[in-house]
Amino acid sequence: MSEQKYRTLMMRPIDNVAVALQDIPTQTEVIVNFSNDLSLKITIKEEILFGHKFAVRPINKGDEILKYGEVIGKATMAIEEGEHVHVHNLEGIRGRGDKVGK
Repeated sequence: MSEQKYRTLMMRPIDNVAVALQDIPTQTEVIVNFSNDLSLKITIKEEILFGHKFAVRPINKGDEILKYGEVIGKATMAIEEGEHVHVHNLEGIRGRGDKVGK
């Protein structure tokens, strides 16, 4: 039986999240490629649905969340590698003039 490969997207080495390009079940090991010769092996800690983000390294409370090389928000709590990153642990700051530079 062959191992299923799950598709993910991570654009830049500085990113601390990747995006699931298909649903990924809990406790699945995925390979996240982010350049021709660089990749990360991540164990998914909770189900990640298509289009949702997961942490590719630990993120501390208050740290910026980087996706596609851009800051998209701040962590409202500590996030472990492989955990879902969404509204329950991320405060969006894109397009919010009251949050820029704070």
